Amino acid sequence: MLKPTSRIIIAAALSADAVMANPAYAVAASYTPEGVCGAGFGRVNDGSRVVKTSTGKVYGRVYLLYNRSTGFNCVTTIKSSFIGSATYTMARLEVQTKRIKREPMRTVEKHAEGKYKYYAGPVKLYAKGHCVKYWGIIKSSGRAPQIPTGGQASQIATGGRASWDNCG
Repeated sequence: MLKPTSRIIIAAALSADAVMANPAYAVAASYTPEGVCGAGFGRVNDGSRVVKTSTGKVYGRVYLLYNRSTGFNCVTTIKSSFIGSATYTMARLEVQTKRIKREPMRTVEKHAEGKYKYYAGPVKLYAKGHCVKYWGIIKSSGRAPQIPTGGQASQIATGGRASWDNCG
């Protein structure tokens, strides 16, 4: 029979071997939204959304952060599936700017998209005093997503906030 201390040591060794056996997982686990966006950025209320397929498979999360010192927002999409494989991943930020006289409301949009192994972004825009939307996409293969047809929909994961919020 093993002593309690021996059990703990064996369990720790097995856990370490599991992480070491999959270095892509260990690397991906080290990415945080704050680390991707940089110093001074913190998560905002309602600033994390699941990026999932129409069938409910979760491929990652998209995050919205804000830097009070600079007035910039930052968005990053961090993968939890296909880690270490270069697959199409996108992070998008949209800022609602003020009206000019009677013209319709204007928006500014910026995104990062491409074949990424761990995350897309950071995408940064000045947004102090303005409302924002944010969005992320992760696709199971490397190509940019097309309009879903038939079985394609389950390969494209999307998530974010499509309504204006975090105004200020």
